[in-house]
Amino acid sequence: MDIRNLSKKAQAHLQVLCAEIGERRVGSEANRKATAYAEKVLISNNWKTEATALSVTDWQTEGAELICENKTFDLLSSHYSLGCSAKGKLLAINTISQLENADIRDKILLLHGEIASEQIAPKNFPFWNPEEHQHLISLLEKGRPKALICATKRNPCTAGGVYPFPLFEDGDFDIPSVYTKDTVGEELLRYTGENVKLNSRAKRIPATAFNVIARKSGESRTSDDSKEKRIVISAHIDTKIDTPGAIDNGTGVTILFLLAELLRDYSGPLPVELVLFNGEDYYGAPGQLKYIEQNSGKFDNILLNINVDGAGYKEGPSCFSPFGLPEQILDALHEVLWENPRLTEGAPWCQGDHSLFLQQGRPAIAVSSQWFIENIETQQITHTPKDNLSIVDPKKVAECTIALTHLLHRILSTASTAASNSCIQRII
Repeated sequence: MDIRNLSKKAQAHLQVLCAEIGERRVGSEANRKATAYAEKVLISNNWKTEATALSVTDWQTEGAELICENKTFDLLSSHYSLGCSAKGKLLAINTISQLENADIRDKILLLHGEIASEQIAPKNFPFWNPEEHQHLISLLEKGRPKALICATKRNPCTAGGVYPFPLFEDGDFDIPSVYTKDTVGEELLRYTGENVKLNSRAKRIPATAFNVIARKSGESRTSDDSKEKRIVISAHIDTKIDTPGAIDNGTGVTILFLLAELLRDYSGPLPVELVLFNGEDYYGAPGQLKYIEQNSGKFDNILLNINVDGAGYKEGPSCFSPFGLPEQILDALHEVLWENPRLTEGAPWCQGDHSLFLQQGRPAIAVSSQWFIENIETQQITHTPKDNLSIVDPKKVAECTIALTHLLHRILSTASTAASNSCIQRII
């Protein structure tokens, strides 16, 4: 398939995911529409699919406000927080030390400054949970304030491009929480010690989401060892709240769709697995945890993970970042990059689902955009409405797809005879 037709197909899939469906937060009806669409696309290309149900929490809000004397401040309900109608004295806290020594019971806390400088890891998040974050949550839960007002400034490293960002984005943390800009927090300091009223009309909703996994079983194997090894190519299908998720991660999902079409007749030496994770942009990572559970004791059978996230940005080259690759696979990657001057080797980065495989001791390649990696700590696009189709170049999505088929061919050629490899050669 030539790159022009592949680009058109990429654009069509992206239109469905990011424009017609749009925000795909875990647990929402839109998220379920996206996974149903994914399953339909994969089945239509002759892949054996499995949709794994996940028990999750959806969330809605109708807004929040703080009433101080006769002035009302419009605030934002923290994502996945419980709602509240709380009255109490306003107490300002800006350091952990201050929190450790304060009587916060039944107060409404204003967290600002240093203590609100970076997004707090969800209390049960399995992949990254600093001790200082756990300590902060423990202090708050033991102290039992009525509610939290979090005044935050920009921090792309932990919160993407969102400003202000919710300090707590955690359906397992039960102290009601709202957030606002740091500049509003400065205004609120004048009401410290005064009785205030906080309303947050938010609610949690039990819901279901799905991982979608598609498989092609290798048919021409050369050894018992090769029967067990498989290549896993992954992307997350969910988005943060209030974003259509174009490069985070509609483009990644689209690349898997295009690969599914190009490999529809695959019968090579090793099984290939396409995994659409549900939960990378969600506080509990339910899809990732379910996958780990399903593959307990089987991760050694994974020859390689290729994870796609942040690909297809309109400026700069696409990049492939290697992690712990065996020599033969690293050589194959370098050959593909050398043949494709619009692609480059990317720097290592950990904010993606390839980390799941690295933590299980498996080698990985992260496919993304150089712009995304270089600006991961300063950009103001991901997790916001700006992450829309206007920033995507469908041709770059197609280029990544073609490069991945070339890479797969080289990897599979080391584990197959010329005959079992011929179907891949016909595809590319």
